This record gives sequence, structure tokens and C-alpha cells, in this order.
Amino acid sequence: MMNFKASLCAAAAALSLSLPALAQDSSYTPGSVWFFSNIKIEPGHFEKYMDYLGSNWKKVQELGKKEGIIVSYHVLAVNAQRHDEPDLVLAVELKDYQSNAQQLAFQKKIEAMLAADTRKQDVAAGERGAMRKLVGNMQLQELILK
Repeated sequence: MMNFKASLCAAAAALSLSLPALAQDSSYTPGSVWFFSNIKIEPGHFEKYMDYLGSNWKKVQELGKKEGIIVSYHVLAVNAQRHDEPDLVLAVELKDYQSNAQQLAFQKKIEAMLAADTRKQDVAAGERGAMRKLVGNMQLQELILK
């Protein structure tokens, strides 16, 4: 029983020492959110995949910009690749994280624009598998120093 009381007192003391630190301003503020998709193009499909990116993928990104969700988007070629590195990196910068409701509302707008529900979009994504392989994703958030 004595050890429990001593542990509780020690925890309370540690918490009281950390409270002033919690009240201090941080040296950064959270910024935009970035999604990176690493894409390996199958041989002979580069131009066809770029056609897709220039059509439906770009339409979705532009809709996101119009809706105020997406800040910017980029298609980056990986030059002088090392073994197992992607051919392309698709980078999308979002203003902030979205709630589930916001994601669903945006998905409905995408479905209307593309005239394809989620099932049709899923089938189309599977068909693009002949052109490319998704070899990795990364999600980052910028930390803006004050």
C-alpha cells in the first residue's frame, strides 16, 4: 500500500512539473498534409499511364482544388533510379486532414463527375494494374517553424 501511495505522489509531482511545459507555445505549427504514392510503371505502359494521369486523375485533383481540399498536386519522375525505386511519385498536398463525413461528401462529388460509383472506380483501378504497380505510400504533415 505504501508503494502505491509513493508511486501516486511521484506521478502527481511529475505531472505538476510538466504543466508549465504544456502551457508554453510550441516552436512550430502544423501545416498541410502530403500524400506520396510511389508508382512503378510496367514496361511499355508509360505513355498510357501518363494519359490516365492527364485525364481522370487530374480531374479529381482539380475538383479537390476547386473544393478547397487540395492545395497542389505533382507528378514527379524519379531520375537515376536505384534498384526497386519507383518510376513516378504522385504528390498531393491537402489543406488539412478530412473527417469521414468530408471524405464521403468528396467521394460523392468524384462519383458524379466521373459517372462511376466506388465499385466501378475499384474495377478501373484494378485494370490500371496492368500499367503500373503501387510500390509504396507515405503520408506526411509539414511542421512550420515559428
